[in-house]
This record gives sequence, structure tokens and C-alpha cells, in this order.
Amino acid sequence: MGKKLVIGSSGQIGTELIHTLTKIYGENQVVATDIYPKQEGKHDGVLFLKMDVLDSIHLASVVKEYEISEVYLLAALLSAVSESKIKSAWDLNMNGLFNVLELARQGQIKKVFWPSSIAVFGPTSPKENSPQQSILEPNTVYGISKSAGERWCDYYHQKFNVDVRSIRYPGIISYKSLPGGGTTDYAVDIFHEAIKHQRYSCFIEKDVYLPMMYMDDAIRATIELMQVEKSTLSTFKSYNIAALSFSPDDIAKEISTYIPDFKINYSPDFRNKIAKSWPSSINDQDARKDWGWKQEFDLKKMTLKMIEGIKSNNSLVSSSI
Repeated sequence: MGKKLVIGSSGQIGTELIHTLTKIYGENQVVATDIYPKQEGKHDGVLFLKMDVLDSIHLASVVKEYEISEVYLLAALLSAVSESKIKSAWDLNMNGLFNVLELARQGQIKKVFWPSSIAVFGPTSPKENSPQQSILEPNTVYGISKSAGERWCDYYHQKFNVDVRSIRYPGIISYKSLPGGGTTDYAVDIFHEAIKHQRYSCFIEKDVYLPMMYMDDAIRATIELMQVEKSTLSTFKSYNIAALSFSPDDIAKEISTYIPDFKINYSPDFRNKIAKSWPSSINDQDARKDWGWKQEFDLKKMTLKMIEGIKSNNSLVSSSI
């Protein structure tokens, strides 16, 4: 079947995706790449290559040499960082995708996973239960690149029959890797600060609701989508998926059940405006119908998992879109 190539493997999703893929397919069937050198303790037992996805020649040689059949393209600049690095964000988020889609068009790759985001929605999108087919007028660099990427994925599928699959990730929450510069970082930083200092200053207003998801659900959704028969899918742009929707106030109250002395205050910054442009909840009925998507973690279960994980691993937490 060929090997699985994970591009951007040292990020929050890539780190845990590599772990799950090796459990399913074996260490010798997974290749990890990142623009940064291998980090100590990450991807042990898996072939790691330093690679820039914008280097199309090197990318093509890796695909050929290691007999890659599936690519998981996770390399991107995220929402908060993209606002200060406009050209770099567009270059990486778009041209990295083009390089992979072109290899798939040429028949060198059989299947591609590319993550989109709820950032494709904007102020004109429905705030509640945003549907699969909706107004997409994002007002952030990250959202614009993801919206354009969805269109290109659909184009390559329609025009060249490229098998490219995508999920509009909500905020993804995990304790196993560092924050990635996303607007939803608050939802994990709050756990680290609650455990370490029993207080947190939040850059999002207390009553701003955003779609969120625990990492285990996000990884499972990704692999389920890649494993399902192509004929069952109704879109090759990107699927809405949903799990949780909560505000900073909600999560603070849940944390307080485990850390009674925990206090939160609010100092909204530019990320608050980004958050308020996104939906508070999304409709994922197409994913549930087409490939049986169903979340496992609610707010209570996720909170307990995060607190136990941070305390036992003494790790920083991670989340981003």
C-alpha cells in the first residue's frame, strides 16, 4: 500500500498522529518530516527527515525514495501568528498545499489529508450551528488561506480526480506538545496555569463560545476519514466536525471543581476579535452521515483527562487553530 508521510510532524497534531499511525500500520510504514530538526523524545523508532514542504524538488524525491502513498499535510502558520506574518502564512499555507496536490495529480501520491479549520467561517456566517454549506467570508489571513485551500482541494478532485480529504478542525486541546500560536490556545493554557499558579488571565472574553475538540477525538476523526471508502464521501472540500462548544467561563468553572482555589480574570487582546468572528457551534451532520463520525469526549471528561495528564507528565499543554 505504500508508506504514510506526515509533513509538519513535530506540531501538536503531527506528534500524536505519528504515534497513532505507527500503532495501526507499524513504525516502518510511517515517515515523519518537519522543517525543524528532530526533537529529542519525539518520533523515536520512526524515520525522521528534515524537509521544507515549499521545496517541491526535495518533497518529490522523498515521496519517490520512500514509496509514499498517503500524505498528511499538517505544516501551516496558525491564526494568531499569521496575522503578523501575512506573506509567510500565505506562502506556506497555499504553496505547500499546491506542491502536494501536484504530486497527487501526477499520480505519485494516492491519497492526501489536508486540514482546514473553522477559521473559514467569518462574521457573516451563521453563529449557531453553522452548516456544511455556508457563507465563507473569513477576515483573517489564516481563514482566507484555508478557504482558498478548500476550493483548490475540490478543484483538484473535480478536475484531476485527486483523492484529497479534509476536516474543518475546531480548537484542538492536548497536553502533550507546545502551543502553536492559535487563537484557541487559551483553552489549554488555562489548564497549565491553573495547576501551576491557580490563576489565569484570559485573552478571550468570558462569554465567547467556540467549537473545541479533545485531541484523541481529532486524531480518530482524521484516521477514520482517511480509511473510509471514497464512494461514501459527499465532499472533497472539507467536512465540518463538532464535539464541544464552551466559553472561558464554562471551562473555568469546570476546572474549579478540581482546583477550588482557581481564579480567572479577563484581558481581551486582538485574538478576542478573531474568536468573535467564528461560529459558536457548527453542524456536522454530513460527517456523521457519510462516515459515522461521533465524538467521545465532553467537557467534563476532557477536563479530567487534561488535569491528570499535565500532573502526571509535568508537560506544557497545546491547542491551536
